[in-house]
Order: sequence, then structure tokens, then C-alpha cells
Amino acid sequence: MVILAVDPGYEKIGVAVIEKDKGGKETLIFSECFTTSRKDTHAVRLASLGNEIKKVVNKYKPEALAIEKLFFTTNQKTVMLVSEARGVIIYEASSAGLKISEFTPLQAKVAITGYGRGTKDQMKFMVEKLIIVGKKIKEDDEYDAIALGLTFFATYNSRKNT
Repeated sequence: MVILAVDPGYEKIGVAVIEKDKGGKETLIFSECFTTSRKDTHAVRLASLGNEIKKVVNKYKPEALAIEKLFFTTNQKTVMLVSEARGVIIYEASSAGLKISEFTPLQAKVAITGYGRGTKDQMKFMVEKLIIVGKKIKEDDEYDAIALGLTFFATYNSRKNT
């Protein structure tokens, strides 16, 4: 099974494509951190994000999307921008027929580190223990996307009958 995992954002969007074979081994097929330009209008940035997601979906043919649920912060402007970006991502995935699974940061931390208050460094450490990354990753958003993909597979059996 191949899945697309996305850590949504407005300026930086973590994206990963992970495959799990019949033997239960996860393989990272692709990961990147997409960025949008501050010079572009809001509409252009959302369209750019949608186009990038569509390219990944068309190239790798995932069956499902694992995406982070939004959690509220004090910065309402940021929450609105990220929620609109999430909408574009979910729209593109739904249009391609992908099943959508949403996870909170807490769920991802528990699945990856075994502890809901795991730090960024603990998450990075465990992601690199759980799957071969094979490249230097510069952005936390990319690690977060990979962690969401691993969370999808860690919880797949419990969700498939619901």
C-alpha cells in the first residue's frame, strides 16, 4: 500500500510518500518540503500548493492521505491560512479518490516515540530508526510528514474495520 502523508502549512508543507509491503516493511519513496513564495498572492500560493500535491498524487498513485489535524494556536491568522491550505490538500486527495486519515500531533508523537509529549529531536531520532530516510532532511515539516505516514501504518489495522 502506498500513502501520501502531509504536514500542512502555508509557507512550508512537509510531504512524504511511503509504501508498506506485504511483509510489513515501510519504505520512504519520496519526501520533500514544498514552499510557497511570500511574494505571491494568497490565491496563487494555494493554487501552487494544490498543483504540487496533484503532481505527487499523479506520479506515485497513493491510496490514502495521512494529514495532520489542525490544532488551535493564539495566532488566528496563521490558523486560517493553514486551514485553507489543508482544504486544498484534502480537496486534491479526495478528487483523486484517496481515503483521508487525520491525526493530531499527539497521536503522531505517541505512535512514533511512545510518548505524547515527545520533543522534535525525539521524533527525528525515532523516524530515522523506523524508516530509512536516505538523505539529509533540513526541515522539521518533512520529518513531520514522514512521522504522519508512519502513524498511518501504525494505526491502520485498528482503523480499517471502522
